[in-house]
Amino acid sequence: MARKFDIPEFYKSPIISQVKRARQLSDPKKRDLQPSVLDFGPVRFFLARHFGFCFGVENAIEIAYKTLEAHSDRRVFFLSEMIHNPNVNADLQDRGVQFMFTPSGEQLIPWEELVPEDIVVVPAFGTTVGTQEELARRGIDPYQYNTTCPFVEKVWKRSAQLGDGDYTVVIHGKTIHEETRATFSHAVQNAEVVAVLNLKEARILANIIRGKRGLGAFERYFRYKCSQGFDPSIHLSRIGVVNQTTMLATETHKIARIIRQALMDRYGAENIEDHFADTSDTLCYATNENQNATYTLIEQGADIALVVGGYNSSNTSHIVELCEEAMPTFFVKDAEELISECEIRHYCLKSHGVEIAENWLPDKKPVDVALTCGASCPDAVVDGVLLRVLSFFSQARDVKDVLASYRAMEPV
Repeated sequence: MARKFDIPEFYKSPIISQVKRARQLSDPKKRDLQPSVLDFGPVRFFLARHFGFCFGVENAIEIAYKTLEAHSDRRVFFLSEMIHNPNVNADLQDRGVQFMFTPSGEQLIPWEELVPEDIVVVPAFGTTVGTQEELARRGIDPYQYNTTCPFVEKVWKRSAQLGDGDYTVVIHGKTIHEETRATFSHAVQNAEVVAVLNLKEARILANIIRGKRGLGAFERYFRYKCSQGFDPSIHLSRIGVVNQTTMLATETHKIARIIRQALMDRYGAENIEDHFADTSDTLCYATNENQNATYTLIEQGADIALVVGGYNSSNTSHIVELCEEAMPTFFVKDAEELISECEIRHYCLKSHGVEIAENWLPDKKPVDVALTCGASCPDAVVDGVLLRVLSFFSQARDVKDVLASYRAMEPV
């Protein structure tokens, strides 16, 4: 049986949580990826089969709140945002938590202000070896209050194994993201490391492996994304690909195939097992489930998509990217972004800024809304967005009536 975490009640919801519970009862093996449908008459919501808090996020939240409860008499610091959700992080700050770094790595609180009695919580993304050593030097155990996601740590362990086997570690990730910085730091203890952001960079690296592009290309694209002393003529002969767990799993698979094919071209298909390590077991199950559910949600079709989550959430932004390819999509952090039925405030991935769109809600009935969120978004926030949309339709059916069919699926 899956582990149950002690999550604060205010993060749960009467609507989304009930739908999730009903789906779990009817499909415990998670084989059905079809979205749930909430039909309110003039507006219908198609809810992705999988979304919201994952194992790693629930684990981090449980540790964080239990730590605050048990140590109300001590100062509590988080190295950075525990997860990328503004609602969760704001609540922690309201309870006295101080963040030491911004998500991009800017230091907010000097190390000198810490004393051994302080509590420092490591966020779900993990942290670098250097930070762990700095905490230890100041008499603070970096492992005592550690919320690092087990699936992130799994990537670290696999990277160490690759290094022990004389493989170079290629990380699919964003070098400015906390998780990639942490993974890079841990991987470089045992291996040569280089990071690739996307398929374009993977293809460039593949051509360097083949010998079709030289040192100049490596310097241009990877000079600041590799371990010190990295020599592409030496360190690209044996490779294992790992990922930042919030990246698109399908893209990680493609990058691995691109690198594998380049090694086959260079060293021969018969020798590939000596040059390429299978690391597919490091992909995060929750990220994969959420993304697969999003593909099925898109296939269902809708007039618009609402994707809820923190604007600096990597996994949420990838869900937005998928939806944008199929329908008008609005990336919102909470219900307050839905200003009215005529205006919506949303984050635009292309401009990297918050914009206001007009006439965003289609003038038709019924309006079909695809609704999902990132892995760090509480069900209660999704509830708020759903209810806000519903408030724009005065003839809509009552929530209790719509949920009646889901109640019938609950155990007696």
